[in-house]
Amino acid sequence: MPAPYPGPGGRPLTVADVLALPVVADGDPRVVTGMEHVDRPVRWVHITELTDPASFLKGGELVLTTGMPLPDDTGGVRRYVDELAAVGAAALVIELVRRYHRPPDALVDACRARGLPLVTLAKDVNFLEVTQVVHALLLGNQADAMRRTQRVHEAFTALTLRGAGPEDVLRAAAEMSGRTVVLENLVHRALVCEPSGSTAEAVLTDWERRSRSTPAADRAGIRGSEGWLVAPVEYQGETWGRVAMLHDPSGTSAPARTAAPPPFGPEDVTVLERTAMALTIARLTHPTPWERAAHRNALRDLAEQRHHSPADARARVAALGLPTEHTRFVAVLADVPAESDTARTEARLSEELDASGAHALVGLLAPARIGVLLALRPSQPWRQAVERVSRTVLDPAPGTTVSVGSPAGDLADVARSFREAARVAEATGPGQPLPPDRSFHERSDIGLRRLLFALRDDTRVQEYAERQLGRLLDHDARHGTGLLATLRNYLDAAGNKTVAARAAGVSRETVYQRLRTIERVLGRDLESGEQRTELHVALQALDALRGR
Repeated sequence: MPAPYPGPGGRPLTVADVLALPVVADGDPRVVTGMEHVDRPVRWVHITELTDPASFLKGGELVLTTGMPLPDDTGGVRRYVDELAAVGAAALVIELVRRYHRPPDALVDACRARGLPLVTLAKDVNFLEVTQVVHALLLGNQADAMRRTQRVHEAFTALTLRGAGPEDVLRAAAEMSGRTVVLENLVHRALVCEPSGSTAEAVLTDWERRSRSTPAADRAGIRGSEGWLVAPVEYQGETWGRVAMLHDPSGTSAPARTAAPPPFGPEDVTVLERTAMALTIARLTHPTPWERAAHRNALRDLAEQRHHSPADARARVAALGLPTEHTRFVAVLADVPAESDTARTEARLSEELDASGAHALVGLLAPARIGVLLALRPSQPWRQAVERVSRTVLDPAPGTTVSVGSPAGDLADVARSFREAARVAEATGPGQPLPPDRSFHERSDIGLRRLLFALRDDTRVQEYAERQLGRLLDHDARHGTGLLATLRNYLDAAGNKTVAARAAGVSRETVYQRLRTIERVLGRDLESGEQRTELHVALQALDALRGR
C-alpha cells in the first residue's frame, strides 16, 4: 500500500491519501463519483449526522456520515449535496452499514452533477479513530511546513549576506521548490533560467510571446493561461523585471508524468517571494547590468559548447532577443590592451550596437578579451558589420586587436567560428600590420610565419625545426661561424647566390664555399627546390620559437 503521508516538498494531504490510510482502507472504500477530484487537499475531517452540516463547515473538510440524516426525498438530497459543494467540502464519505447497503441513486446523481467525490464504506469504520489519525497527520504537516518555511528564510538570508548573484539565487529557488524558475527584465528577455525536470528548450521556446500573455502582478500570484506563479523584482523603488515559477512544460525530455504536476502551494509562494526579495537586494549590490552578465554567460556557453543540446542553445539565445532562424552568425574577438578599461569598452560596444539596431551578444570572455556574436541576415555583408564593431571598439581602446572567424550558418557552428577567431588572434597578435582596407584580422591574413608563430608550442613544430637545422646550429655554436645567416640569405633570395652574397656583404666565392659546407653539415641538396622549401619552413619555425 502506498504511503499516505504528505510527499516531498510538503504536498498537502489529499482525499486519496486519507482513503489509503489503514483505518479507512479496512472499511473497503470505493469512489463512486468524482474520481478525478480525489487529489483535493483535506483541511480537516468532520463527522456529522445533521441534515444541514454545511453551516458548520469552512471548506476542505472530509465529511463522514452513516447516512442516517439524509433526506428521503430527491429534492432534499440535492439540497444537502449542493450545500456541501458550495462550501467547498473535499469529499462525502458514507458508511453502508446501518441505513443503506447501497448508495441512493439520488445521492449519486447529485454528487456527480456537482463534481463532489462520493466514497462508500462497505464495512464498519471507527469515525473517531479516522479523525484522530488524520488530524494528527495534518497538525504534523503544519509543523513540518513551518520548519520548511524557516529553512527557506534562513537559506535566502545566507545567500543575501554572502552577496550571491542572480544565478545562485535562482538555482537555490529551483532546488527548494523542485520547479523551473526564470528571471526576466521588463522587455521580456529571459536572463537566467534554472530548469527543473525539464530542458531549456522546453522552458524558453517562444518565451517572449508566452511571457507577454502572462499579465504582470504587483505581488506574488498565479497569472496567465499557463498558470505561472510570478513576483516582481524591483530596483531603486521601480519594477525592474520579474521572476516566474513554472510548471514543467509538456513535451520535455524528462520522464513522462503519470499525473498533472501539483498546483502551486503556500510554500511555493514563500520561496518565490524570498527569491524576488533576494534578487532586489542583489540588484543593488551587483553594479554590472544583469543583461550584460546574461550575454557573457550565453557567449561563454556557445564558445565552449556547454549547452545540453543545439535546441537548448537556440531557445536560450532567442529568449535573449537574438534571431536564430534564417540567420548567419559571425564570431568576433577584441583583445584590448592591458591598460584599457575593458568593462567600459564592453559597455560602449554593447550600447553602440543596440543603438544601431544590430542583433548581437556582447560580453567579456577573458579579462582583456571581449567577445561579440553578430546575428546577420544571409544577404547582409558580414565584413561591413565587423568593421563597425572594430571601429567602435578602437575608439575608446586604441591598440585593440580585432579578429574574426568565418561565418556560421547555424548556431551549432558558432563554437567553430569562435575557435577560428581565437586562432587568428593568436597568429596575428598585437601590432601586426593590417590590410589597407579594413581594421580587423581574418583567417586569410594568416601566412606561414604567423601560422608557425601560433603553433610554436606544438612539440611537432619544435621537433621539425630541430631535425632540419639542429646540426647547423650546433656547428655555428662550436666553431663560431654564421652558416645559419648564410642559409637564410640564400633562401630569402630564392636560391640566387649573387643576391645572397650582396645581402651578406661577401663575395660570391665565399657564399659558394659556405653553401657547400651547409650541404655537408645538413646532408641536404640546396639545388633541390623541395629541400630548399623544407629548410625555409624550418627557419620560419625557428624564428617563431625564438619569439620573432
